[in-house]
Amino acid sequence: MIACAEHFLPGNDAEPKPHDDVVSTLSKALGVQAITTDDLEIASKDFGGLKFVKPLALIRPSTADDVARVVRAAARSPTLTVAARGNGHSINGQAMAEQGLVLDMRAMDELVRLVRIDGAPYVDVSGGALWEDVLKRCVSEFGLAPRSWTDYLSLTVGGTLSYAGVSGQAFRYGPQTSNVTELEVVTGKGETIVCSKTQSPELFFAVLGGLGQFGIITRARLVLQEAPHTVRWIRVVYSEFEEFSSDAEWLVGREEGESCFDYVEGFVLANSEDPSNGWPTLPLDPQQVFDPIHIPPSAGPVLYCLELALHYRYSDNPSHVDAVVDGLLGRLRFIKGLKFQVDMGYTEFLLRVKRDEEHARANGVWDDAPHPWLNLFVSKSNIAEFDGEVFKKILKDGVHGPILVYPLLRDKWDSRHSVVVPASSEIFYIVALLRFSPAPPKGPPPQQLVEQNRQILQLCLAKAFDFKLYFPHYHSRQDWINHFGNHQWSRFVDRKTAFDPMAILAPGQKIFSRVPQPYSVTQ
Repeated sequence: MIACAEHFLPGNDAEPKPHDDVVSTLSKALGVQAITTDDLEIASKDFGGLKFVKPLALIRPSTADDVARVVRAAARSPTLTVAARGNGHSINGQAMAEQGLVLDMRAMDELVRLVRIDGAPYVDVSGGALWEDVLKRCVSEFGLAPRSWTDYLSLTVGGTLSYAGVSGQAFRYGPQTSNVTELEVVTGKGETIVCSKTQSPELFFAVLGGLGQFGIITRARLVLQEAPHTVRWIRVVYSEFEEFSSDAEWLVGREEGESCFDYVEGFVLANSEDPSNGWPTLPLDPQQVFDPIHIPPSAGPVLYCLELALHYRYSDNPSHVDAVVDGLLGRLRFIKGLKFQVDMGYTEFLLRVKRDEEHARANGVWDDAPHPWLNLFVSKSNIAEFDGEVFKKILKDGVHGPILVYPLLRDKWDSRHSVVVPASSEIFYIVALLRFSPAPPKGPPPQQLVEQNRQILQLCLAKAFDFKLYFPHYHSRQDWINHFGNHQWSRFVDRKTAFDPMAILAPGQKIFSRVPQPYSVTQ
C-alpha cells in the first residue's frame, strides 16, 4: 500500500490551488492517505538548507510496483514530475520537486537478503535502505560486509548509487557504483526493469551515477566480503603538501598482493589551536594530546593529515599487525611525534561519523544550520596548484568542518557509468568542504559561504584546471554540457530519451525540463 502526505486543500473562501484536482484524483487512484502539512515540509527542504521548494505531495511507497504506479500517474499529467528522496542529504535541492511528487524511499519494505552465486556472496537490499542498517545486518547475520562505503552511512543505497559513493576504500575497490552487480529500476516510463551488465546493460550503466535522471533504484545487489573484526585507525600529520600527496599516492598505488592499508583518506586543517578547524580536531582519543612543539618552523598556514586504517581479525597475531603497520608507516614522511592511533571494532569504525552527527546535533549545526558544501574531483596535474591557491589562501582558516582531500584511481571507475571524473591523469583527488558553521547570527551568512564556493570554482575555471563537480548543480544547459563534455553529454541525452522521454524524474537537478510528450533535443 502507499501512504501519501499531501497539502491541506484550501478552505471555502480560498482560491483553488494548481493541481488540487490532480492530487485528489491521485489520492483516490492510489489509495493514498492525507496527513499534516508539517510532514509535507519534510520534502520541501534538504540537508543543505539553502533551498525550500514545496511539492504537491509526499508519497510513501512500499514496493517497486507502488513507485511505478506513481510514475505512470505522473506521466498521464502534462506537468507532474517525480523526485525520489532518500534521507534528504542533498545540498542544492536535487531531491526536490516543485509542485511535483516526492517519493519517500525510506518507506520501502525492508530487504536484506543474502544471495550466493557460484559460491560468491552478495546481498539484495532495498533502494531505500540506509547503509548503516545494511552494515549492521550483514555483519551480525552473515559475518559479511560490502566492500565500498561512504564516510557517513545514514544515506540510502539508491541515493549514493545515483552519484558514486566514495570513501577511503575506493582506491582499492572503486566507488560503491563499481560494487553493484544488479539493480531493479523503475524508469521514467513507469516500467520496472531488472538490469545488470548483461541484462538491459544500457539502463544499468545509465542509472549508476545517473543523478536520478533515468530511473529510481528500488533494489540493488551488492558484492560482499568477509567482515573483519577490528580496525587499527591511524592519523599522521604533514607540514608539506608535496610529501603528503606523494605518500598518499604511494599508498593507493600499491599493487594487489602487496601489504597496504584498507582505508586511505586525508584532510587539511588550520595550523592553529582553533577547536573547530585546527590541532584539536586531530586526536582520536580523549587521552591523546596534539603537541605543536613537533611542527617544523617552516610550516605554513595549514597542515595535512593522512587518515589510515588496517583491518584484522581476532585470529591475527598482534605482532603481525604491528609489523604490517610499522612497515608501511616507516616509508612515510610524516612529522614524527604527530601520530595518533586507536584500535576499535569494524562496525564502530565505519559508524565513526555517527558520533560527529550526535555532537553536531547537540550544538545546533546539523538540523538547524545551512550546509553550503562543495565537493570536487581535481586532477593530480592540478592538485598542487589547487593547494597553493585554495587550501593555503582562500581556506587557510578552515571551514568549521572537515576539508577532505585524498587520491582516487581512475581505473577503478567504470567509464560506462554516467558519473564523470577528470580524464587528464590516472590519479585524481576528491576535495570536500564539509561546512558545519552555526546559523546566523552566530555564524556567517550562508550567501557568504556560497560565494566562497563560487570563488573557488571560478579560480578552477580561470586556471583551466581539469576538475568535475561531485554532486553537480548547474543553472544552464551549457554548464551541464561543459560538465559532461560533448561526447558524454550526447550519451546522457540519449539515455534520457530512452528511459525518461518526458523528463518526469529528478526535476531538482535542473538538467531537463518536463515535457508533455516524449522528450527530444537538438544537440
